[in-house]
This record gives sequence, structure tokens and C-alpha cells, in this order.
Amino acid sequence: MDTVSILPANIIGRNFIPNEYLPDGKDEYYHRNKQILWQKERWRHLRSDEVERLVKNNNTSDNWDEILVTDQFDPGQIKNSNFFGLIRIGSVRNIILKHHDLKVPAGITNSVIIACDIGDDTAIHDVCYLSHFIIGDRCILSNIDEMHTTNHAKFGNGIVKEGEPEKVRMWLDLMNETACRRVLPFDGIISADAYIWAKYQDDAALQEKLKEITQNSFDSRRGFYGTIGNQCVIKNSHLFKDVKIGSHCYIKGINKLKNLTVNSSESEPTQIGEGVELVNGIIGFGCHIFYGCKAVRFVLGNNSNLKYGARLIHSFLGDNSTISCCEALNNLIFPAHEQHHNNSFLVASVVMGQSNVAAGATIGSNHNSRANDNEIQAGRGFWPGLCTSVKHSCRFASFVLLSKADYPAELDIPLPFSLLNNNTAKDRLEVLPAFWWLYNMYALARNTWKFQNRDKRNRKVQNIEFDSLAPDTIEEIFNARQLLEIWTAKAALRSKGDSIDNKDDKELAGIGHELLLGSEEQINALEILGENMEKSNRKIMILKAYKAYHAYCDMLHYYAVKNLLTYMNTNPTVSFRSMCDALKGNREHKWVNLGGQLIPEKDVDQIRSDIGSGKLSNWEEIHQRYDTLWERYTFEKQKHAFAALCEILGTDSLTREQWVSALDKAVEIQEFISDQVYISRKKDFDNPFRKITYRNMAEMKAAIGTIEDNSFVKQVRNETDDFKKLTAKIKSRD
Repeated sequence: MDTVSILPANIIGRNFIPNEYLPDGKDEYYHRNKQILWQKERWRHLRSDEVERLVKNNNTSDNWDEILVTDQFDPGQIKNSNFFGLIRIGSVRNIILKHHDLKVPAGITNSVIIACDIGDDTAIHDVCYLSHFIIGDRCILSNIDEMHTTNHAKFGNGIVKEGEPEKVRMWLDLMNETACRRVLPFDGIISADAYIWAKYQDDAALQEKLKEITQNSFDSRRGFYGTIGNQCVIKNSHLFKDVKIGSHCYIKGINKLKNLTVNSSESEPTQIGEGVELVNGIIGFGCHIFYGCKAVRFVLGNNSNLKYGARLIHSFLGDNSTISCCEALNNLIFPAHEQHHNNSFLVASVVMGQSNVAAGATIGSNHNSRANDNEIQAGRGFWPGLCTSVKHSCRFASFVLLSKADYPAELDIPLPFSLLNNNTAKDRLEVLPAFWWLYNMYALARNTWKFQNRDKRNRKVQNIEFDSLAPDTIEEIFNARQLLEIWTAKAALRSKGDSIDNKDDKELAGIGHELLLGSEEQINALEILGENMEKSNRKIMILKAYKAYHAYCDMLHYYAVKNLLTYMNTNPTVSFRSMCDALKGNREHKWVNLGGQLIPEKDVDQIRSDIGSGKLSNWEEIHQRYDTLWERYTFEKQKHAFAALCEILGTDSLTREQWVSALDKAVEIQEFISDQVYISRKKDFDNPFRKITYRNMAEMKAAIGTIEDNSFVKQVRNETDDFKKLTAKIKSRD
């Protein structure tokens, strides 16, 4: 039961650090002095006339000698306030501070201040309780109920302080509700860190070292003060406890901020608004959190947003993401995620970025066992449509689009860029591979541009691959092509009554390859069935297999040539033969999406090994390794592209004739992309039902413009012209 204790009158503002945690020769202010870079010559005691003036202004102090000020001190700006313990007040002048339309005088009025350092020209008005904080210069604190810091404050970091039991350590239960993939949050954590920690639970040495590294990254001694950075504005708010807030942060109307680090700067200010309650978390630079949001045990990446009553619990939301209205529990979400509307729900998932969860989607909410230890794993570009319900456990390749449906069983979809449909009338699952490329090119092409354009981060600690065609999706396409070949061969053999049992996958793939290079009409006549994609006995129909197969081939070709053109263009003295010599090698088949950065699996394994052995001994070194691999990534991708082109051409290297032919085909594909961007967008303008709300075409044109006015259509056409010019230039090179 909570109780109210009686303490001596002189204890308030003193003995912040218990004696058993004070080093010999140190006082309770030794951390505080380091935090403000203590300069003895800056401070002086109050003069007797200043004390007299302060008393006349209805101020009190239990010891006026413990109030230190600078030479630029106007006691007339301090009124109706009570001071306890050692308090240092920076310059106080008779000036007005202005923020938006709010204008307040500098100084302190109607407040209780306990053991605080207050910066120059700061305004503190109607703060009922301000204890053990360091306040920066030119801050405005107005109408606040309570702000205080405990001696064991951890500011959202997953550490324990001196004398604390292990059970108080704060963990995030990511990707799973059972805490079997738990991760320690810390200031500076990125989605790559969270993934390598949560995913590789079987690596005992890695797990032990990551915990040790995190604990050692922060001072475990007691006595650190909460901080408010320079030029922060905090007004009309209730409770702040154990918070560290960066400069230029704007906070208004919050209910509670507790055990947090809020990163903010002049170039990337963070804003937190009305009705918000945030507990146990790390908030990145340039974030916006407004209108009744609740977050508990969470990390918010740089340039991310929570809006309109969103609930984020035991979850990591990556950079450049937005969650509005909805509920997200036990998730690890990579950068560039969008989830809006009050009735969507995401639980126990790893969603690998560039994703969009539509209204009414309930992802993982239907438990299909007695235990809650199931998970969802979704590759880049995951897009469950309106009112989609998906059970645990499921796995989706990149850029899988789920049509509106209640999917009745677990799913494992290895076909990237595909559309899923739960056909209840025919009681079958239907999969249309390469749907985005075939029928929604506008959205696919716009994705890369959109995500790059929305990346407003100044601090790009998390490296991100935005291109939809990258080594991860290319390897998925290679795998998907082989599956289509095998399934097509089986369908053809079944149609003839021939046996399948005596043929292995390699032989079947060869048969399917020949068939898929033949007649489209012949392929369309087959009933091609997918396998091991749904935990059910019903049919899994593969739709438009012929078109999908050839679309996959074009995607591989376009990816390969585009990256090789980049190599040639950035190395203007390199000849065709030199390019072949530089890039020739085995294709890297296994890539890991590490929080948005694509890394060969062998390099991720090396990172894990180096962490476990102590070679990488802190988070700075681990992040430097990520950056080193990122610097090599473009070249590694170009090598991968060269090997991919050789694979689809059936050669170990390229001849000059093959290269020229590949360039010509790439131009055709680029023109196809441009045409399809136009056609897929034009459908919206040609839709007769879209016209019914306008009284005439003039009104429609004035309201939404025309397809010819579309800026992205124009952009792709310009890119196509540039692609042709670059191809012609590279083709002429020896």
C-alpha cells in the first residue's frame, strides 16, 4: 500500500544520492557538476540587497547561501517562488521570450524549484514542482504540474543502476509476445541493432555480449539529473519523471512522460502534443507525437510519427515511419512503415519496411493455438489490404499485396511482388505473381522515389535500401522463377497423366523452363498449383503464370543492366572488358535485411562472431561495421547484378554482343515501365465512376488535373529519356 512518510524539514533538496552510493571525497553534486561543465568563476552568491528584493517579491529559500547566480541577475524577475537545496540560476534579464504567439518574460514566478541548474534567459512560470533538473538556455516552462528526477534515473535505457536488482531492467519484447526475443533499448539504438539481437536468439555468445555492451554504454552510478536542452518550450503539461530532453523540443499538453530519452536538435526538432502518455522509451530526432497517443516500452526511430490516439507497446518503429490511430503490440518494424486508421491492428511481427497496413487489417490477431508464441515475418513492401485478417504464423516475400479477405490459415508466400486473393466462392487461395510489375507499375515505380523523398533525416545512422529491385528481392525472384518452373512442369505432366514421382526438382525445373518459354496459350490451359503456401488442403492456384514468369525475367534483366550502367557511368575510364574483369565472380545468394540495410549473410554472421568474441566491443564499433559494409554495398550490388545477368543469359561471362543486346533489351524494358506507369495511373482518370461527382470535365480537371499533368508520370518519362541517353553513351564505349 502507498504511504505518506514524515521527514525532517531540511531534507528537501538534499541527500539526492544515498550515502552508500557516494564515492569517497565526493558530494551529491559531483555528477551534476560534470553534466553542466561546472565553472566556479561563473557563479556568485546573492548580495544582501538581492536577498531583500527576493523576499519582498514573496520568494522563500531554506538557505539563501545555496542560491548561486551570475553577474547578470535581475531579482525583480523572480516572484512568488520557493527554492530548496543548491540552485544555480543563469543570466536573468528583463526581457521577453517569444515562441509562436506565446510571449512570456524571462525569470521565475509562482514555482517550486528544488536543486536545479537553470540556464541563461529562461522563463519558468507556474511550475508546481521542479526537482533535480538541468535546464538549458532560453527555455520556456509554463504551467506544469510536476517535473522531477530520481537518483536512479535511466532515461529509457535498458540498464540497472548501482544497488538495483536485475528484475528492474527494462526489456522490449519484440516480434513475439512471450519475451523470447527480448531486446534492451538504449539511446542510439537502430533497427539493425534490434533485429540482430531479436533474430539470433540461438547465438548465446551474441546475446550475452549485447547485454553487456548495452550495460557498459551508460554510467551505472546514481545521481544523474534530468536535462532540458536549450530553447525548449514545455507548457500546459502534467507529469515529467526521469526524462532527458534534447534542444529545441516543443512539448504541450502532455499527461505523462516517464523514463524517456527524447532526442531533439535545432535541425531536427521533436514535438510532443496534447494528451500524450509515454513511458519507458527512446524517441529519435525529428519525431512528432500528438493527440492522445500512448506508448509503453518502445523505441521511435528518427523522423517518425505517432498520431491520433495510436498505441505502441513493446514495439520498435523504424525511421521515417508513421502510425496513426491504430494499435501495434510486440513488433519490430523497419523504416518507412505506414499504418493509419483506428481499426487496424499489428501484433507479434517483424515487418521489414516500406510497408503499409490498411484500415481494418488485423495482422496476427487470430491465435490459432493455445499459446501466444507465434509470429509474422513480412518482407519489404508488405501491404495487407482493407479489412485483411491474417493468422500467426506467416511468412511473406517482399512486396506481397493481400486483397481484402479473412485468410483462414497460416501462409508462407515465397513469390515476391505477388497479389493474394482468398477466393471463398471456389474455396481456394489464388496467387498472381509479379502483380505489381504487370498491373500496378505506377505504385511500384513511385515507391522508391516516395521513400527517398520522405527521408528527411539529418542523422542517417540506419542505412536503408529503398529500391524495390535490390539483392534481396532479386534472390526471391530467382527462387520464384524456379518454383514456377517446377509447378508448371508438374501441371503439364498431370494433364498428360504422366508420373511426377520419378523426377527431381532440377529435372522438373528444366521441363518447366522450356514450357514457359513456349506458348502462352498452352500454359494458360494448365491448372498450375502452388505448394506449401497455406496450411490447408484446398487448392492454391497460380494465376497468369506465363506473364508472371516473363515479368520476373524482365525484372532480373532490368536490375542487372541498370546497376551495371551505374558502374560504367561512375567509372568513365572503364571499358566493357574491364567491367567484366572487375565484377566477375560467384553470385551472392543469401542477403539479410538488417533493419533496412542489405548485407550478405556471411557478413552478418561475421558481425555476430565479432561481437561474441569481443572484437566489436561497443555499439559505436558495431555501427561503424554497418557503415563499412554500406560503403561497399554499391559495388557488391553491382557484382551481384553482373552475376545475375550472366545467370539469366546462361553464361559465365559476357561477350560484347551479349552486352549490347542486353542494353537494347533494357531500353525496351525502361520504355515498358514508362508506358505502364502512364497506363496504370490513367485507369483512375478513365474510371467513369470517378467522374460522377463532378458536374463536368472542366470541374474534374480543375480539381484533380489530368493524367498528362501528373508530376510522377512526367518524371518517369524524363528518367526514360536519360536512361536511353546513358545506354547509348555506354554502348559506344569499347
